[in-house]
Amino acid sequence: MLKKIIDSLKRNNPSQANTPVVSPAENTASHLTDKEFHDRLAQFSASQTELAERQAAADRLIAQTNLVIKLGTLLMAAGAGAYRVKTAMARLAAAVGIEKVQSQVGLTELALTAHTSGTFRTEIVEQRIVGVNADRIDALRVFLRDLQPGMIVEDLDRKLDEIAAKPHLYSRLQLALASGFGCAGFAFLNKGGVVECSVVLFAAFIGQYLRSILLGKRFNHVATWLACAVLSTSFYIAVVSVLLQTTIIDSSHQSGVISTILYLVPGFPLVTSILDLVRLDMLAGIARGFYVMTLMVSAGVATWAVVSVTNWSVEPTVHVPSNLVLLFVMNACATWIAAFCFAILFNSPLKVAFTAGLVGAILNPIRILLVHFGLPNQGLVALTALLVGLVASAIAAQTYFSRVSLSVPAVVIMIPGVPFYRAITALNQGSFETAMASVMEVTFVILAIGAGLGLARILTDRGWAFDQVNLRAAKLSPESIHTVR
Repeated sequence: MLKKIIDSLKRNNPSQANTPVVSPAENTASHLTDKEFHDRLAQFSASQTELAERQAAADRLIAQTNLVIKLGTLLMAAGAGAYRVKTAMARLAAAVGIEKVQSQVGLTELALTAHTSGTFRTEIVEQRIVGVNADRIDALRVFLRDLQPGMIVEDLDRKLDEIAAKPHLYSRLQLALASGFGCAGFAFLNKGGVVECSVVLFAAFIGQYLRSILLGKRFNHVATWLACAVLSTSFYIAVVSVLLQTTIIDSSHQSGVISTILYLVPGFPLVTSILDLVRLDMLAGIARGFYVMTLMVSAGVATWAVVSVTNWSVEPTVHVPSNLVLLFVMNACATWIAAFCFAILFNSPLKVAFTAGLVGAILNPIRILLVHFGLPNQGLVALTALLVGLVASAIAAQTYFSRVSLSVPAVVIMIPGVPFYRAITALNQGSFETAMASVMEVTFVILAIGAGLGLARILTDRGWAFDQVNLRAAKLSPESIHTVR
């Protein structure tokens, strides 16, 4: 240590670099005085203290950044959109003392730069879990709402661990039942009758049960969708074929096979992808959109393969009551069942699932009735999505429910999964005109859903209405809670 001090003094006195060091008592005008010597020594000691303080600040920033990154990955794994992830991380960063954060969110990658006390840290992580967990999104919303300035990193880290360790709300059997009843509701909305709805219920049940097993083992998603589509469609065709041989039913029930795989439509990531694109979060929106398309095409190809091998017809048939009042009531019931059950598949609590189903059951039958009277479906879909978004925002402002948990199940029932899968089948059968008509129908409806939900967000959230270059430490006030709805 003494050698370092002497070397430092020599560097500060080049003219004395080669001169022997003498004691303070022997100092002359050409040497340091006692006071100068001790002043230089104090300066050297102060620099060591500053170095220690900087190291402590860097260590503290590492802990703060790790906490913020953990929150971001938990939200990404739960299926949250890019804007929710960014604003949530900015809010948590403010609570633990980070001055500014800048982030880039993809489907499986997250990059974060945190600035504080004149230094910064950049961290990049990858999380490979792509799924949906509405209950976790709602729990993290409550976590963010309760944040205050000056909170301790270790305490917040324990709370995040508790949220991450919370098990799914429903068992495989319950999820399979929800899938079966939800697809049966879809089958009725697609003008299916008692036979279609009944067989679809069991076909979707066994398909979802298989999907739960495969996803629980972290099996490849594309292969999972292929296997489940083959199982569900094969089961439907086998059961209906047996019923046809026994002359219990006629041949007008073949088209229900498409409804058996509607549980494979990734509605939640599809909607969040649209919202990401509306807000110009291109990295997340495009990646999530391609993920959705990959899964839908894989299920569609599997369906086409089974239909081709069995020479099965997928031409639409109509089995609906002629009484408009009765039809309206039945559509409302089928809509509520479908929306409620798909909310269960998204791991929403029962209260959230019931509320989302109620929102859909009120608005969707009105849309169907207006389409019956000749109004354009795409415009009505956009208007319905707008109303769903406004209602979801109003409910989210008064409860712990998040907007996405309420709005997605209510609009996912409008996603035309049947025309998409029918388009793939028609394309492979050489019916290009039919295929293109179905593809355009699907495209315009999806765009209409995005336009409606995006406009609802713009009208109810300043963060959507006005773009932000970067997210400085948020003011943790009641007025800022809109960022985590």
